[in-house]
Amino acid sequence: MDTTAPEDRGPRRHSYDVVVVGSGAAAFATAIGAADRGLTVLMLESTDKWGGSTAMSGGGLWMPDNPLMRRDGAGDSREEALTYLEATVGDEGRATSRERKEAFVDGVGDVVDLTERYGVQWARAKDYPDYYPELPGGKIGRGIEARPFDLDRIGDAAKTLRLLMALPLMTDDVWQIGRAWSTVGGMTRGVRVVGRILGGLVRGKKLAGIGAGLAASLYDVAVQQLGVELWLDSPVVDLEVEDGRVVGVVARRDGAEVRIGARRGVMLAAGGFDHNEDWRQKHHGIEGDPSGAPGNLGQVHALAARHGAALELMDDAWWGASVAPVGDHDPGFIVGERALPYTIMVDAQGRRFANEAESYVDLGHHMLEHDKDGAYWIISEARHARRYLRNYALDPRANKKLEEAGLLVKARTLAELADKAGFDPQVFREQVQRFNGFARSGVDGDFGKGNSAYDRYYGDPTVRPNPCLGPIEKGPFSAYRVVIGDLGTKGGVLTDEHARALREDGSVIEGLYAAGNVSASVMGRTYPGPGSTIAPASVFGLRGGRHMAVAAQDLVASA
Repeated sequence: MDTTAPEDRGPRRHSYDVVVVGSGAAAFATAIGAADRGLTVLMLESTDKWGGSTAMSGGGLWMPDNPLMRRDGAGDSREEALTYLEATVGDEGRATSRERKEAFVDGVGDVVDLTERYGVQWARAKDYPDYYPELPGGKIGRGIEARPFDLDRIGDAAKTLRLLMALPLMTDDVWQIGRAWSTVGGMTRGVRVVGRILGGLVRGKKLAGIGAGLAASLYDVAVQQLGVELWLDSPVVDLEVEDGRVVGVVARRDGAEVRIGARRGVMLAAGGFDHNEDWRQKHHGIEGDPSGAPGNLGQVHALAARHGAALELMDDAWWGASVAPVGDHDPGFIVGERALPYTIMVDAQGRRFANEAESYVDLGHHMLEHDKDGAYWIISEARHARRYLRNYALDPRANKKLEEAGLLVKARTLAELADKAGFDPQVFREQVQRFNGFARSGVDGDFGKGNSAYDRYYGDPTVRPNPCLGPIEKGPFSAYRVVIGDLGTKGGVLTDEHARALREDGSVIEGLYAAGNVSASVMGRTYPGPGSTIAPASVFGLRGGRHMAVAAQDLVASA
């Protein structure tokens, strides 16, 4: 890393009120909050694509007691939200303090109200439960998402959006379409999605939903309406500090270093360190199989630490199970397919080890605890393959590569499957027999699959007595190799309720802020509900932007 003193890098060529490092939800929320109060803002993205992991995500935000719920009379409250956060998150250090939990809950309304004022259209995922809805304060329907956005509205900027697919999908579409061939509701939802796509084409719109739609909606507000500048291919290589205060950054642009002043503050919102294999080994003990943006390399974490910021929760991530990567195909993060009937997950011996339908963070933790270096497999029988749309099995080219690499095994009998996958035949046979008994009784006596409303959200309501249980008995059978994946890392800069970076002794680093996966998560080691990454990223990003604006007003008033 370049350690040249700032004064030796030449004159400062640019100056703004606020500099934001990153271009995901946390970054845009900061930019919108600051620009809405009249501050000038520059966003710096290290790669050639903007949107970060937000654009690649499901696009949901877990927003308890949000304005949409109040309009619908959905029955939530600040007290219930905080009760639930204490029951799920608990005390995992300074990042999960009561003050930060309260700041998160109290900041939800501002995110919704402000962005709605600039035209962002939000919708509730009314059927989506919290991930532990049976705990005190748990609810169904706290998640929100942006409605599909017409990419033509942002012109050529759409070409540099980190876009996985331009389809007008929404959260409830995903779980319903997964059952398109087995339930009337799934088939109806599939027809509605096709109609939405065709309707957009007829009207000359290029509609994008989920994460891409959210990122594009925020870009429209920040850049097109509020005049925020966004530079691509501009990684930050250092912070500028004067008299203990961060006053700017040094970025690399067009092959040269550029000094950029930040009169009110610098927000670090550049994602986690999920693609930094060295750091993954150091902090997690594995190289990792991430599904986040490729620019998440931890450079900004290192900069913040070098300038005195405390780091917390570095040993954790937004874990989950993913189908193993092969060739140029990235890991396939598995969500709803695990909860459906006629499937189980097993370890290298062929033994179940967890509730397959539990939240992905819990499953990831159980994989790490059970065997960090071992092999895992998701087993399916004929009805699972025939009745359900499995995202990880859609690409025939990927399937062929997986099979050639021994990462996908197919067999006509369970004994043959055990032999090909290398399971202990007796262990596997006994596990399947035991699970099949649970499926017939409707109660998973080992791990409780299907007991929670969250499990059943992704299940098949036509399968009884338990929508998440179906026997493994009809061939052909398949086994996909599963790895410990993640949606990003969750450790980083320790911040206060205003998103200000803190030193180890708790003092504030003036002028430095952090939000999103650069910061230590207020959600601690768990995942309370759908969108527990993007929601606090947005809330604390906006709180940081607001705080810089208030600080600016105070300076003007005292002048």
